Amino acid sequence: MSLLRKNITLPTPSGYMVWEEFVASTGIDPDRLRELLALGWLDTGRNATEQPLFRDVDIYRVRKLERICCDFELPVLGGTIIVDLLERVDQLERRVRDLRGLED
Repeated sequence: MSLLRKNITLPTPSGYMVWEEFVASTGIDPDRLRELLALGWLDTGRNATEQPLFRDVDIYRVRKLERICCDFELPVLGGTIIVDLLERVDQLERRVRDLRGLED
C-alpha cells in the first residue's frame, strides 16, 4: 500500500451539449433547429456517432433569435440576419472601447 497521495483530476467540463439538452435549454422547436442547421447559422461539433454537438454560447444566440422572431413576427432567415448584425455591432463597440483605452 502506497502512502503517497494520488493526484486525481476531474475531467474538464465540456462546452458542448447534445441535441436533446440544447432543445431543452433553449426551448426551440426541433424543426426550427433543423432549419438553423441547414442555414449553417449554428456552428456544431460532432460526436463519435456523428450527432451534432451544440456550444453553450449558442443558447443565448438562439434565445435572442427566438425572441426577435416572435416580437417582430419575422421568418428565421430575417431573425438570423438581425442577430448577426447585433453581434457585429457589439464586437465593434468593444473594439472602439479598447482602442480608446489605448489612447489614454
